[in-house]
Amino acid sequence: MTRFLICSFILVLLYPTGIDMYLVGLPRIAADLSASESQLHIAFSVYLTGMGCAMLFAGKIADRSGRKPVAIVGSVIFIIASSLCSLAQDSLLFLTGRFIQGIGAGSCYVVAFAILRDTLDDRRRAKVLSLLNGITCIVPVLAPVFGHLIMLKFPWQSLFYTMMTMGFLACMLSLFVLKETRPESASASSPSQITAESLLTRVFLSRLAITTLSVSVILTFVNTSPVLLMEIMGFERGEYAMIMALTAGVSMAVSFSTPFALDVFKPRTLMITSQGLFLVAAVVLSLANSNTVALFGLTLICAGFSVGFGVAMSQALGPFSLRAGVASSVLGIAQVCGSSFWIWLAAIIGIDALNMLIAILIVCSIVSLSLIMLVTLKSPVPNHEEIHQQSRS
Repeated sequence: MTRFLICSFILVLLYPTGIDMYLVGLPRIAADLSASESQLHIAFSVYLTGMGCAMLFAGKIADRSGRKPVAIVGSVIFIIASSLCSLAQDSLLFLTGRFIQGIGAGSCYVVAFAILRDTLDDRRRAKVLSLLNGITCIVPVLAPVFGHLIMLKFPWQSLFYTMMTMGFLACMLSLFVLKETRPESASASSPSQITAESLLTRVFLSRLAITTLSVSVILTFVNTSPVLLMEIMGFERGEYAMIMALTAGVSMAVSFSTPFALDVFKPRTLMITSQGLFLVAAVVLSLANSNTVALFGLTLICAGFSVGFGVAMSQALGPFSLRAGVASSVLGIAQVCGSSFWIWLAAIIGIDALNMLIAILIVCSIVSLSLIMLVTLKSPVPNHEEIHQQSRS
């Protein structure tokens, strides 16, 4: 059991580390590559584009050839791309490296969720995904701090050397620790059996919508937080960093508490609580007449996301034993594209930062609560593969 959890956690962590660690070195990178910071800011979008491209095929390959080969290849691609970024002499090569880095991270991200689907039953998977969510919540805070400490004594290339090290660790774990988790029945299944696990069921589509809207909420919060906290509320840069660290701490605390809550409450209750917190946050932010009240609303957003996202992801993946990789890919693509589309659309329409956040909170909570009430799980999915029965080198 432990080997699968460790490997999945490391594979998932490549994704947020690749996003956040290099940001602290962006001014120096821009200066060395004779580019402006604004030009290199698209490295974030380029990275997500690479992730999206990887998700288009990584899940299907993982279902056909196994989880382990995809994890190994994905981590190797991440290592090579990180090396390419560190060797870049111009912005084009740097952005190319970032795109390839996203392909590697996206492949590892998809396969990690497929591994958890293969090896855990519904309740344990919900607990583990909640813990995983807590760990990924703290990365956006710790990665820039760690990057800053590195750059105190070393050049910006060292940031990508560190990413290479993480990729190397993921590769070694995938090679020597991770055992194949793809169900034995998958290789002997006919095309009709595989397609019988439809992605067009009410349960999957409803959880797809809920998780996509939830990710849109949290990414809108992250995207608008500089404007909300520094321009509207008037906090200094140091205070902004402290507030974001505190909100990440709230997310982590709630995520780590969710597995215990699942022993007491039904998953459906936690999902309703999650969306209820989003709705309350929207009301608080709309009526806030002081920074203290507004900060309380932002804290509710972090708590709401952390208490329900892992549960919804677990329910989305639950029905799939033969197509867990494809299901994971579809979830990842929808979440990345859906949230990016909302942020782009709001910017095109001209919605200001606060109303952008309030709008997605209201839409997410109303739509998600409706889906939770209308679409319920009939019974636990029996297609779970026990680790000791199907693990193989």
